[in-house]
Amino acid sequence: MNPTRPYYAQNLVRAVCLLGMLIVSAVPAAAQPAETLRVRPLIRDGQVLVTFSLDGGLTDEMKAVVQSGLRTVFTYSVELKLKVPAWVDRTVASVVVSTSVDYDNLTRRHTISQSLDGRVAESFVVEDPDQVAQMVTHFDRLPLFDTKVLEANREYYVQVRADARPRSTASLWPFSGTASGSAKFTFIK
Repeated sequence: MNPTRPYYAQNLVRAVCLLGMLIVSAVPAAAQPAETLRVRPLIRDGQVLVTFSLDGGLTDEMKAVVQSGLRTVFTYSVELKLKVPAWVDRTVASVVVSTSVDYDNLTRRHTISQSLDGRVAESFVVEDPDQVAQMVTHFDRLPLFDTKVLEANREYYVQVRADARPRSTASLWPFSGTASGSAKFTFIK
């Protein structure tokens, strides 16, 4: 250290260098798309219907994991949140939508089970890999929440986070291991 330079100046130089390194390391993350899930909420008949789909569908890595015969589980955590000005947004309700895929190498058929909060809702046997990709990455108008828990004339949003297990590499979803998306709406009664 330079004995002629005051102590606070040395700390300031260190702080500026550290800040510069943080900014440089954050640039690639900022260049990536913020949302990879498209989310659309719709209010109908006392229900919040949620449509969400993964942009780009299944990647080649995800398809390889499914074709390996290992049970592959696609999990979507869906939260309904109340927008609170100048405070932390409040989670009103949450639900987990999951789809498991079991591929049988002998029959070349996929068994797909869709569940809501751990309860199996539907089960299908499918041969077409494109149909499998559609069924695990696209959900249309799922009645996930009741409007009885909503306050009139308030702003809400639905946030969806996706994950898949097992993983063939460090990340099945692009960029961080999970995909996410959200959409706002105002509940008018």
